[in-house]
Amino acid sequence: MPAVTIRNLSEETHRALKVRAAQHGRSTEAEMRDILEAAVRPANRLRLGSALAEMSRAIGLTNVDVEALEQACEHKPAEPLRFE
Repeated sequence: MPAVTIRNLSEETHRALKVRAAQHGRSTEAEMRDILEAAVRPANRLRLGSALAEMSRAIGLTNVDVEALEQACEHKPAEPLRFE
């Protein structure tokens, strides 16, 4: 698992993190992980798979339709382009 080092963190910020962690009943490290996770992966972010599934449901696409599309597709590698 990756590790991150944060340099030049002010004493006031470090102290505030420790207080916040104590208020949430976890370690300072766990608190920082939670803050970073919330910042880069917000709960309301768009998830591509969920969006595509919702679009498929909205237009009435069924598993039978998907299977028919898969059978119609060629399952061999594409031929490379030739510029001759």
